Amino acid sequence: MEIDRKARLGERVRCSANSEEPYWALVPRPLPPPGLQLDDLQGLVEKASQSLGRLDGLATVLPDTQLFLYMYVRKEAVLSSQIEGTQSSLSDLLLYESEEAPGVPLDDVQEVSNYVAAMNHGLKRLREGFPMSMRLIREIHEVLMTGARGGTKAPGEFRHSQNWVGGTRPGNAIYVPPPPDRVVECMSDLEKYLHKKEDKLPLLIRAALVHHQFETIHPFLDGNGRLGRLLITLMLCTEGVLSEPILYLSLYFKTHRKEYYAHLQHVRETGDWESWLKFFLVGVSDIAIQATGAAREILALIQTDRERIADVGRSAGSALQVHRYLERKPLAVIPEMVKALGLTTPTVTAALQNLERIGIVREVTGRLRGRVFVYAAYLKILERGTEPRPGGR
Repeated sequence: MEIDRKARLGERVRCSANSEEPYWALVPRPLPPPGLQLDDLQGLVEKASQSLGRLDGLATVLPDTQLFLYMYVRKEAVLSSQIEGTQSSLSDLLLYESEEAPGVPLDDVQEVSNYVAAMNHGLKRLREGFPMSMRLIREIHEVLMTGARGGTKAPGEFRHSQNWVGGTRPGNAIYVPPPPDRVVECMSDLEKYLHKKEDKLPLLIRAALVHHQFETIHPFLDGNGRLGRLLITLMLCTEGVLSEPILYLSLYFKTHRKEYYAHLQHVRETGDWESWLKFFLVGVSDIAIQATGAAREILALIQTDRERIADVGRSAGSALQVHRYLERKPLAVIPEMVKALGLTTPTVTAALQNLERIGIVREVTGRLRGRVFVYAAYLKILERGTEPRPGGR
């Protein structure tokens, strides 16, 4: 069956701002796209769903689900922010969260920290029974942007001025989203689609459609990319595909950054939704498989290291306590561990010296005061893919 892609194209609106050069903005047509062809995508849908199922199944049998959840949420936060240009690493975020270890790049890491808070806020509200809605999206945006770079650009409010993607002004931009007086209308249509019970499309297809539509509407002055990627995770969790947010899909988008943006724009220009859906499904499958493998690696590492610690002798007990703390926070400082574990400073220090001697932890500052200890092998597994791009922004 031949696809009428022209029927999927949005409305081109001629605009002008402050008597400047006129430009064309795009108002997307409501979801779902007409005549969506999924026959060639069924295999990818099944593979992605099975990969997610294996990842979610592994999460339910982990000895400490919160351990992985804590780190996976932070990994996704770092990756999604890096797509927008921040240069903070996972280590930077962990240092920032350790009040005893300041000195990391505050603007960048504040953005990442806000992403963690925004995801947690969204999940909490959804689990309390609050619907996915324009109101909740604005709430999440406010958490995401307040106090961070861009925090002066109306956190929690849909934009009242024109934005654009690429270029220096709407007239030479790569893409111009809907004019401000059409934003609420577009978001209302998106909200209706989120609540459309009769839609029989697979959830992964719906998540891909919603993410693209949100990015096309670009309803806020800043933070649209990060919030749009957050919506994917929130949809998968609230619909029960994932019991916890342990999929860091932004790794795929970061690795294929040019292709990601090209696919978003290709749909707007041609109506070829199927190519975007294929790209998205391959990403879900690939990252779910990677995340499952990383979780198994970490479990094996922890078990091996616990066995090594047991051979330390009489001081093995306190060393194991410190090791368990480092499983939850693989980059930490002594005062933090003393407070959390209820041990004395000399006991924690001696335990770290034992762990350092057998090669499990290492001190990374070289200082006598304010020392930072890292569970290096564990953090190395988690940090794969989160290295900032060379050359900065």
